[in-house]
Amino acid sequence: MSSVAPVLAQAKAEGRAALIGYLPVGFPDHDTSIAAMVAMVENGVDIVEIGVPYSDPLMDGPVIQHAVESALVAGARPRDAIAATEAVAKAGAPSLLMTYWNLADRYGVPRLAADLAAAGGAGLITPDLIPEEAGEWIAASDEHELDRVFLVAPSSTDGRLAMTAAACRGFVYVASTMGVTGVRSTVNNAAEVLVHRTRAVTDLPLCVGLGVSNAEQAAQVAGFADGVIVGSAFVKALANASSAAEGVRAVGEIASKLAEGVRSGRPAA
Repeated sequence: MSSVAPVLAQAKAEGRAALIGYLPVGFPDHDTSIAAMVAMVENGVDIVEIGVPYSDPLMDGPVIQHAVESALVAGARPRDAIAATEAVAKAGAPSLLMTYWNLADRYGVPRLAADLAAAGGAGLITPDLIPEEAGEWIAASDEHELDRVFLVAPSSTDGRLAMTAAACRGFVYVASTMGVTGVRSTVNNAAEVLVHRTRAVTDLPLCVGLGVSNAEQAAQVAGFADGVIVGSAFVKALANASSAAEGVRAVGEIASKLAEGVRSGRPAA
């Protein structure tokens, strides 16, 4: 069994937020995507969010959409995410698959849970699955002791925040905006408001995603959240690189800067 809980607890004990890095498997190719995930771990990312390429990524902005489309064209499939999970586990970090539910359903929920647990994965982030419709996944995740991370958004009522948080294990994904993922010049203050609202209904760690792209923004979010989730900035580094090796190196450099950011976001005790 793996879980993100010990890692988040350790970060809290160190007086900082955790850094969670997202990359889709298969972009720009299978081996490079996995090498980049390992580079993130080696440079300070605490938890890896492995994207499973999907043809209709509803909450993803243009940078990630382009990456997952390229990965699909190159032949990436859900099984590749299991291989990435194994590699991240060997690198010493827990990982969660970020998958739209149709893919999990087609793979087979019991089979996915079993394969993920066997590979050393911690669980799933399911952006388009609501707890009321997650009975099969909740049962499978209980059987294999996997984390299940649902999303809350600024539009969530207090009652929905409580219900969603109660269904989560590992952490609650706090979507900082109502839009899609992507690099932003500033982090919407709706994130801090939503963290405070969610903290009133749960003791689980609260990790903020959508919009963080640099160390300054990471420090800002780390001042009020338990985890900072970064995706598009890593994907953009791979997309802009002139070679696979340069892309992996750039991902490591960004991870290192963001790790410094989350460590500077709170005053010393």
